[in-house]
Amino acid sequence: MNPFLNAFITVSAESALASARTAEAEIQRGHWRGPLHGIPIALKDLFDTADVRTTAASAIFMDRVPKQDAEVVKKLKDAGAVLLGKTNMQEFAYGATSAGSYFGAVRNPWDAARISGGSSGGSAVAVAAGLCFAALGSDTAASIRQPAAYCGIVGLKPTYGLVSARGVIPLSWTFDHVGPLARTVTDSALLLQAIAGNDPATIGGRSMLIPDYAAKLLDKASPLRVGVARAFFFEELDPEIDQAVTDALRVLKRLAASLSDVVLPGTPQALLDLRATVRAREAYEYHEAFVQKSPELYQPETLTRLRADAAVNKASYLRGRREVELIRQTSDAAFQSVDVIVTPTTPIPPPLLAEVGKDVETSMTLGTQTIRNTAPFNLLGWPTISVPCGFTSAGLPIGLQISGPSGAETSVLKLARAYEQVTDWHLRRAPV
Repeated sequence: MNPFLNAFITVSAESALASARTAEAEIQRGHWRGPLHGIPIALKDLFDTADVRTTAASAIFMDRVPKQDAEVVKKLKDAGAVLLGKTNMQEFAYGATSAGSYFGAVRNPWDAARISGGSSGGSAVAVAAGLCFAALGSDTAASIRQPAAYCGIVGLKPTYGLVSARGVIPLSWTFDHVGPLARTVTDSALLLQAIAGNDPATIGGRSMLIPDYAAKLLDKASPLRVGVARAFFFEELDPEIDQAVTDALRVLKRLAASLSDVVLPGTPQALLDLRATVRAREAYEYHEAFVQKSPELYQPETLTRLRADAAVNKASYLRGRREVELIRQTSDAAFQSVDVIVTPTTPIPPPLLAEVGKDVETSMTLGTQTIRNTAPFNLLGWPTISVPCGFTSAGLPIGLQISGPSGAETSVLKLARAYEQVTDWHLRRAPV
């Protein structure tokens, strides 16, 4: 199905088969490494893989072959996972559609005329279409949760710094998160278990308690107090998304200790503006030499974004970084009366590829609209998950977003699984 969906850039067939044979032999000898042993997993094509091309979906890196694995790739290999290859994505993770790739647009398995979401579109499509059991993605504004919502699967952005980003081609060091995309919450917990852990050599690395995430899922969700962030996040929603999330809240009310409205620290729009300033300077810092030397090798949308980023001066950036750190140190106060906060994952269904392909301005406008509800949580650094909560009348998946304070992955996963257990949205499969 890949030639149609365009989910993979590189398929590591020979090494995957060799890994599978090794896993089989080890398991038969009683050397079982854990739940990921022998399980086929894909990697977004910005995770460095030793001796396997890593392109970030760009002509800039067409011939880039790393000598070392990213830290999370090493961890997956240690866990015995079978790595199938590298998935397609928005070039350099700088966009929300996965249509702006040197290797062509990724197609949504629920409607091939629509975007898959981005930037981890190929990873989401590969999981949704059954090309792998799970995949890794990165998330700087939405890039795990939004494509998960648009492809009808589960996408988890862990707490900032819980998972190493060393060896992952950056977009913005301050906001980049690494996390899993999977079909179920339990699968997401199992992947998180394998990749979580402090890496002092990564930017933002943090030493946090790593519990047995899968075991914690068995705890009841009833003691959890659920907050609903209505201001901003529920504004200008597509009516069918509004209805699906409203229905989901009725279910959560039965599962939780309480359900009440809450307000995020500051204003979401201010968080978005601050994030945009810091992200812009960091993105340009990484790409400046490439932009000056080979601008013609970039996709039009990426180049447009980077040239605009050059206008952000370092003084604005430094002020922004200071403000981000202050907000992150105080933002957990939002959880004084609740344990988790719920919002819709996206305000609109996935746009048509033909729409985002009209011109760069249209693509950027639509892309920005799709990530409105996810991006604030990258600045806050909270753990956030998207789970399926319904479908539009056109058969397009809808996502529910659940967030918790820093380090509270267990609460986020617990409520997500409790909701998953009493609904059947996650059981539906894409028609491809």
